[in-house]
Amino acid sequence: MSVESVFPQLEALLPHVQKPIQYVGGELNSTVKPWEACDVRWALMYPDAYEVGLPNQGVMILYEVLNEQEGVLAERTYSVWPDLEALMREHGVPQFTVDSHRPVKAFDVFGLSFSTELGYTNMLTALDLAGIPLESKDRTVDDPIVLAGGHAAFNPEPIADFIDAAVIGDGEQAVLDMTRIIKEWKAEGRPGGREEVLFRLAKTGGVYIPAFYDVEYLPDGRIARVVPNRSGVPWRVSKHTVMDLDEWPYPKQPLVPLAETVHERMSVEIFRGCTRGCRFCQAGMITRPVRERSITGIGDMVEKGLKATGFEEVGLLSLSSADHSEIGEVAKGLADRYEADKIGLSLPSTRVDAFNVDLANELTRNGRRSGLTFAPEGGSERMRKVINKMVSEEDLIRTVSTAYGNGWRQVKLYFMCGLPTETDEDVMQIADMAMNVIAEGRKVSGQNDIRCTVSIGGFVPKPHTPFQWAPQLSAEETDARLTKLRDKIRGDKKYGRSIGFRYHDGKPGIVEGLLSRGDRRIGAVIRAVYEDGGRFDGWREHFSYDRWMACADKALPAFGVDVDWYTTRERTYEEVLPWDHLDSGLDKDWLWEDWQDSLDETEVEDCRWTPCFDCGVCPAMDTSIQIGPTGKKLLPLTVEQPAGSAAHSH
Repeated sequence: MSVESVFPQLEALLPHVQKPIQYVGGELNSTVKPWEACDVRWALMYPDAYEVGLPNQGVMILYEVLNEQEGVLAERTYSVWPDLEALMREHGVPQFTVDSHRPVKAFDVFGLSFSTELGYTNMLTALDLAGIPLESKDRTVDDPIVLAGGHAAFNPEPIADFIDAAVIGDGEQAVLDMTRIIKEWKAEGRPGGREEVLFRLAKTGGVYIPAFYDVEYLPDGRIARVVPNRSGVPWRVSKHTVMDLDEWPYPKQPLVPLAETVHERMSVEIFRGCTRGCRFCQAGMITRPVRERSITGIGDMVEKGLKATGFEEVGLLSLSSADHSEIGEVAKGLADRYEADKIGLSLPSTRVDAFNVDLANELTRNGRRSGLTFAPEGGSERMRKVINKMVSEEDLIRTVSTAYGNGWRQVKLYFMCGLPTETDEDVMQIADMAMNVIAEGRKVSGQNDIRCTVSIGGFVPKPHTPFQWAPQLSAEETDARLTKLRDKIRGDKKYGRSIGFRYHDGKPGIVEGLLSRGDRRIGAVIRAVYEDGGRFDGWREHFSYDRWMACADKALPAFGVDVDWYTTRERTYEEVLPWDHLDSGLDKDWLWEDWQDSLDETEVEDCRWTPCFDCGVCPAMDTSIQIGPTGKKLLPLTVEQPAGSAAHSH
């Protein structure tokens, strides 16, 4: 049967909302496939506004991987702003995809990618607008399978009541495997209903179905154990790891947004994973091992992507892009190749010790000299040992000295407040570091107009990291510490005016901490916040700390726990953590030893260049580190272009 577009009803509402363009679809390189010609249909959502969601690489890659398959279609949907939400409710318009404005409820799978936990209330809004029951237990065979992915899905327990399934790790292969299972089940006439298809997915060992597991609690509120409640369901669910990124050169045809978005550039992921071992960094821990894309693979993707989009800037993405074993060659090769076209290059994340002026000059050769951002993370040498961020103040000063000496005027430094064992003194040293940076900059440049911006985020302990056991600093203590730091910077007559100071207060961090290390009991809080009007919690102007605390105060006493129990409490070695049955490949004992090392201020090397430390990932996931150098060079392309080749890129 055909599914009608809701665009006629939607169109009447668009003149009454802000930025209506974000809801109309039709972007360059978007795909619309005939509904009847497909057996399995996916609706993919990044649960935030279009301007944040559209550039998201994860969704863009899965959209293309799925649409390349015969008989499979994927469309995208984003969170609608409260003004449109109210009108949709009033006029009975359901949550729709932007590609063909079909109702989300009509699809087989509704897949959500969570890079942060603050998108959970937006998921509930979308489910409700779609007419899909909020809790998985109330859904029928005609409702889509609600699937969570992305970094936050490594602990999906707080949303266990609302999702049918979660996939941890890389999605490319996982969505194809799921598609095959769903297709077979549908072809057989959907035997056994919803339960049967979920069971078939669970049996693979790579899809987590929360309903098939029971959580038992101890009298003091801790988890006793998590057990499968039927046979044939694995005790632990494993993460997916895509090896050989050159075999997955996505996105080949990046989407070009219609409305302004947060990143106006074409991005290429140059490697996946990180083994620097920063103890606070969940992304680095859960994406191990390191897998580099080859220099020629990167060159091909950039060439095809620029042709397909017309963007004038290329972002070289990864967790620490300057760590690619051939980054110098990559940057020089691309700058040479696109010199005439004035294509700019950017590295969104650079480590102080991996940055050098040659690299910086290649990056700005065709573009502009914007500011440089570095993340020492800890203000004192001691703190940097605790978090294993091995960057000395000398490294930093040497690097910024190079930058200021070569014409840069603006440097941004990123730190965290509230790290384990941190004292006021550690945080005050952030001010000293910033002042030293300005002093050095004035000295080498001979100018007084240079700036240094200090940006500070509150530390949130995350699952699958050595700090998963750590207590979180309370919002009050975080704010008090940051106020002292601000006063110290502002009070400095000599350098204070040259230092910008940006910080997030401690409140959003407490909510994020509640959601990141929460268990299934937190679902009641999320639902209460949603019902009280909570939306877009990642946006400062929409976030309400008081609402979250009020809802937690109502929902949690029934379980004998409270917000502090989840956030500021330190965990012990014996405690069963809510995500222990989800296998990121990291050995729990190794993580615990690393947590103990951090308390002793012991640093650990990067295993890319040193012997293995037995974190467990490579043997457990049957993977290995894949890095260059390949020794190849990026040659200019002009030679190889046969006549008329441009015709293929449309």
